[in-house]
Amino acid sequence: MSLQGHIYLVTTVTHQRQPVFADIRAGRIVIREMMRSERYGDTDTLAFVLMPDHLHWMFCLANNRTLSSVVGAVKRHSARQINEKYSRIGKPVWQRGFHDHALRRDEDVIHAARYIVANPLRAGLVSRIGDYALWDTVWL
Repeated sequence: MSLQGHIYLVTTVTHQRQPVFADIRAGRIVIREMMRSERYGDTDTLAFVLMPDHLHWMFCLANNRTLSSVVGAVKRHSARQINEKYSRIGKPVWQRGFHDHALRRDEDVIHAARYIVANPLRAGLVSRIGDYALWDTVWL
């Protein structure tokens, strides 16, 4: 069940863990779709990191939308644009489904955001988080 006003941490991966977002332009398409969700009032993004083959996105759900509809819209719209841009029509970008965790009020949301954005460091993609382009958090 999705609850408006609750904070969710969503993780979703690319089809067959292909490193689609190693290309920063493809990653920016996904980020634009997450921001569109925010402009429509469906989410309030708190933190995200887009790794080469998966996305971690922490947001507050709003606007009486379900978690599945919000995540599904971002995945669907970004996949369509990526496929058009890279002439991949009909090829899946994302695996079906996603993993979600509703953060309770007693959980440290800022700690969770730091953990999310530090993914590129732990994966050895960069030596400083500032060197990685596909992340953001409201706690800068």
